[in-house]
Amino acid sequence: MLHTGLIASVSDLLERHRKERPDKVAYWDATRSVTYSQLASRTARMAAGFAEKGVRDGDRIAIFLPNGVDWIEACFAGLRAGAVLVPINYDAAEAEIAYRLVDADCRTVITTPARKELIEKLVQGAGNSALMVFAGASAEQAGLSLDQLTQGNTGTALDPTDIDRSSFIIYTSGTTGRAKGVLLSIRGMLWIVASCWAPICDLSENDVVLSPLPLFHSYALNLSVLGVLAAGASEHILEKFSPQQVLDLMQTGKYSVFPGVPTMFHYLVQRAREAGVTRLGNIRLCISAGAIMPAALNKSFEEQFGIMLLDGYGITETSTMVTMNWMSGTRVMGSCGLPVPGLAVRIVDPTTLEDLPIGSEGELIVRGPNLMQGYHNKPAETAAALRKGWYHTGDLAKSDPNGFLTITGRIKELIIRGGQNIAPAEIEEVVILHPEIVDCAVVGVPHATLGEVPYLFVVAEQGEIDLESLLAHCRKSLSSYKLPEATHVVSEIPRTGSGKIMRFKLVEGLSKNQTTR
Repeated sequence: MLHTGLIASVSDLLERHRKERPDKVAYWDATRSVTYSQLASRTARMAAGFAEKGVRDGDRIAIFLPNGVDWIEACFAGLRAGAVLVPINYDAAEAEIAYRLVDADCRTVITTPARKELIEKLVQGAGNSALMVFAGASAEQAGLSLDQLTQGNTGTALDPTDIDRSSFIIYTSGTTGRAKGVLLSIRGMLWIVASCWAPICDLSENDVVLSPLPLFHSYALNLSVLGVLAAGASEHILEKFSPQQVLDLMQTGKYSVFPGVPTMFHYLVQRAREAGVTRLGNIRLCISAGAIMPAALNKSFEEQFGIMLLDGYGITETSTMVTMNWMSGTRVMGSCGLPVPGLAVRIVDPTTLEDLPIGSEGELIVRGPNLMQGYHNKPAETAAALRKGWYHTGDLAKSDPNGFLTITGRIKELIIRGGQNIAPAEIEEVVILHPEIVDCAVVGVPHATLGEVPYLFVVAEQGEIDLESLLAHCRKSLSSYKLPEATHVVSEIPRTGSGKIMRFKLVEGLSKNQTTR
């Protein structure tokens, strides 16, 4: 079941593919492509170039680039130089970028000329200095470029063979506030490829992946970067997700696998219905992770296109995937599937930590070789999350008699109204089925007598919503105590790159939103 041959150092994987499929295109974007032979050679020379510029074993390199082949080469070259990589969202706010650069102590930043002034300002503001390396158009005019690192160096790549060392600091999505840097290893990341993507999704050298996932996120880093490399597949990297562009590309018949997050699949179904599209070329499988997939969306996607959309549950601290639905056998719509083979999971009482009976809701805890090594510079938070070999996810879940897991919410997001528990996802599952609602989110708001009450935020198709219609819709499926106390119409639901709702931002912006109840 476990494809152990996929677990190796990046340099070993590149050398394997250089020998077996040298002229095969490994990755391409809108401007350039790179074969496996070129990728092996270029990243080796880049790694040697990093060393000549003073990058040492264990140094932190920030990758602050848009999606593309440059991102891939920077990643593999950094790893081959022995660096710890710190991916940063190219569209992140200044404060978020500055926090990551300082917290991880990044002494090298790989970015574009368009972000040069910003990075210089942030680095100087922190009182540090950093080697800046540029990629993309006009890179050499801005300073030292990735291409220049490949030229004239006399050294060799360090190519560390220890795949258990910390290789990434991936900052969590920050759905509840300031992000934490998660320390991950190559072994942990590739263990997921070997136990999930390859055996469950049949990812192999025969696949051509179309990926719109943001590469700085752990889901994309695991599947779209390391997974494609390990399998020897090919991948078209999109800089941004556009439903029309994705549908157009799929119609060419070039692609076999499409990974996304639930919101992407929602917009694909919506656009396809408008355009009368009912087939997705040669796509054999779509994969969803990063956020909870509503059962109704899963069903409507498969009915629209006639192909499987496999949902899974993953988190950064477990090198992504914990559970996954399979291509064969039984599936339970609305469930995130079965635990990945080789991974141990338990559902426990959050207070007593005792295992709960099947069907009972409790905290999901996880144990396996894919667990994080800890939170960077946060020993107290690490100790709270990793206890006796188990990672405590903070997610609420329940299991059916066959082992299928359903994520029901977050412990901290749980709304306790007059002593009764309300999971925001339960309300959201109902609201999103209303024909006038495009997107929605629920948060708990303090109440003088009830403790907390649910507030609903909606993105309406026409910019407004008939409140009575919406409430009548909710009453059909929700108990009275679960009905939203207030409804706010907003232009968008703030989400992370993986599609998770940033509820704290909704709470912060309450006074700015239009209240309809």
